[in-house]
Amino acid sequence: MKTRRFLAEACLIGTAFAQAKLKIMPLGDSLTELTCWRAKLWSGLKADNLTDRIEFVGSMNNTLECDTADEEFAKQHHEGHSGYLAIDIAYDHIEGWINDTKPDIVTFMLGTDDIVRGRRLEDVVEAYTNMVETMRKYNEYMKIIVNTVVPLPANREPVNNLNGMIPGWAQEQNKTESPIYVNDIYPFPDTFLKDGIYPNDEGEEQIVGTLYPLLTWIINSNTTNNDTTPS
Repeated sequence: MKTRRFLAEACLIGTAFAQAKLKIMPLGDSLTELTCWRAKLWSGLKADNLTDRIEFVGSMNNTLECDTADEEFAKQHHEGHSGYLAIDIAYDHIEGWINDTKPDIVTFMLGTDDIVRGRRLEDVVEAYTNMVETMRKYNEYMKIIVNTVVPLPANREPVNNLNGMIPGWAQEQNKTESPIYVNDIYPFPDTFLKDGIYPNDEGEEQIVGTLYPLLTWIINSNTTNNDTTPS
């Protein structure tokens, strides 16, 4: 009798794990909060019947037009915070956000505001490291996507230099059980910006166009065999 009860409880636990949604945190500054690429990304995932297996998590829930066009997406959250520097997020905020939402996947684009305010690129990369360490403290199997940063025509060189530092940093910090993927959004011409800072519709499509296949692959891997090495 005890064996049957144990097996029944094990089946219930297995079913609960199988039904649990993957939690994805879009993390960043105003390029995450105030643009529509998240909505476009959700739309693509929905078209491929993946949104019943995931949820976007975070403390923020905006009411932009693109956030409310889809009822399901309007309920999703994120951690895009206008004006926040990578170094502020790393040392003042990330631990609370990760602890509160327990994401499985984090995708972030950060560094624009740091560059605008003249912060050292080495400090930005060090902030990336601190964020990754915090993520792994709460989830040793965290999957992390680091997006390259959109161009700043008025301050082009630091952006190019930061983007050039990201692949080597990601390789250095990568772990088999907690991989770091680099999503290179380039080529990203200035014509993809509507005001010299924020992406226009073409720019948003470019971000989604590179991020979507990578995120889709990670979602499918985590709901099948948990492989973490792209083929």
